[in-house]
Amino acid sequence: MTYRELFHEIMYYGTFDRMPVIHWGGWPETEERWRREGMPEGVNPHEYFDAVPMWTGAGVDVSLYPAFPEETLEETDEYRIFRGTDGVVQQDWKHKSCIPHYIDFTLKTSADWPPFKERLQPDPGRIPPDLDKQIQDAEASGVPFRVGTASMMGWIRNWMGVVNMSYLMYDDPDCYADMVNTIADLVCWGIDQVVPKMKTKPDMGFGWEDICGKTGPLVSPAIFDRCVAPGYRKVRSKLEEYGVDLYGIDSDGMVEPLIPNWLAAGVNVMFPLEPGTWGATPEKIRKRFGKEVRIIGGFNKLVLEKGPAAIDAELQSHVELMREGGLVLMPDHLITPGTSLENYKYYLNRVRELRF
Repeated sequence: MTYRELFHEIMYYGTFDRMPVIHWGGWPETEERWRREGMPEGVNPHEYFDAVPMWTGAGVDVSLYPAFPEETLEETDEYRIFRGTDGVVQQDWKHKSCIPHYIDFTLKTSADWPPFKERLQPDPGRIPPDLDKQIQDAEASGVPFRVGTASMMGWIRNWMGVVNMSYLMYDDPDCYADMVNTIADLVCWGIDQVVPKMKTKPDMGFGWEDICGKTGPLVSPAIFDRCVAPGYRKVRSKLEEYGVDLYGIDSDGMVEPLIPNWLAAGVNVMFPLEPGTWGATPEKIRKRFGKEVRIIGGFNKLVLEKGPAAIDAELQSHVELMREGGLVLMPDHLITPGTSLENYKYYLNRVRELRF
């Protein structure tokens, strides 16, 4: 069966006997190391590793449109400070991979929201001219088709910063709810531009949040239920119009306090879990939340730095849950620079050899 068919069988607790061998990627420093250790320059990594991408898809632009003009404010040999296309002033370093340092924001309070809202409206210019070909190529790939569902919280956090967003949720929750609702409406419009053109239905709707830190979410469950859940439900209803039952979210950090709220709002696929950081293993999530929560990820990527014995032990710890279904095992997030090419190839081969 194709990877797309295998993904369906795993996620719906059907009949399968193996895991897909997925390569998502490594940090630039990781890939530099791999090239030093023998990976050819410019090679297609999926062909080189004999692995599949996590998913494919096609879609329209549901970000700020038109984007803000980018403006360089300061530049040295080491860094650049600029106002980005999202209106955020940030500092990026030139010679290392890192999260930008955010300095200032165009969207700070509810008074600044109307110009942003104008940039989050449906527009024919959001539709790429080659959308039909994108859809055709994606459907022919044999890889799961993901239709994008944007971000109900993470984008707002990026546009405002954590402090400004936190004040907004307290001072003007109705404005925060309007932000979420505006994004949700645009996402639903975007889905309508893509799915009717497909010969088959998408396998999953999937969005991004990164809305949790090391001690829990940046949005409380109560504010989530009041301001955010209606947006999720709106998107969930749109997906269900097209027969799409899986709705996933990528959020870093300690996500467990929000999983019940995500579930109630229609989200039923979680990625990642980051077991190496928070100890949030897929087994713990399954025991607490049951089969309704499907999981992508769950393999402690830090184990890849330790060698074959540790890799084998980590894989063995997940065999029972993999056999049960609802878990597509892969490392959570980008592979770290401490992982040798030899260790990574060993991991991929061991996944390739698994049979249930």
